[in-house]
Amino acid sequence: MSKLLIVVDYQKDFVDGALGFAGAEALDERIAAKVKAYLANEDKVVVTLDTHDEEYSRTQEGRKLPVRHCLRESEGWRLYGETATLVEDCRAFEKPTFGSGQLFDYLRSSQCFEQIELCGLVTNMCVLSNAVLAKCAQPEVRIVVDAAACAAPDPEMHEAALKVLEGLQVEVINKK
Repeated sequence: MSKLLIVVDYQKDFVDGALGFAGAEALDERIAAKVKAYLANEDKVVVTLDTHDEEYSRTQEGRKLPVRHCLRESEGWRLYGETATLVEDCRAFEKPTFGSGQLFDYLRSSQCFEQIELCGLVTNMCVLSNAVLAKCAQPEVRIVVDAAACAAPDPEMHEAALKVLEGLQVEVINKK
């Protein structure tokens, strides 16, 4: 059995763009190292891409978070840093909201992995949502979130999300 790494929304708009925040750029080295290790071990790596269009402001998310970001094919939609280069050939799942239905379908139709690990942005929104989807799709698989390879603009929300994940039987590693 193989392992799967899911790199969640490590996109320019969340790092240094419209919704960027201090410290997000520092994750690139850690995420890139994870990608390299998974690929060297011939395990799978996939990415999610927060993806919106010109109608974003008319969506529920757009009304509650009125900051245009991750518009398909914009500079802010692209993946960030060395991580972007490393995952060029990896499968990508575009998603219009926090969790990816396409990722869930992929996980449901895939063989069971021995482990599914998540990293990326933002801990209390998209990382949390996709970890829950992974747990639903493959409930007997070890689901892991690397706390040191995730972040949120609000450190308290990051920590709260990690506690929620642990309550959902997701293993959180590298906590401070």
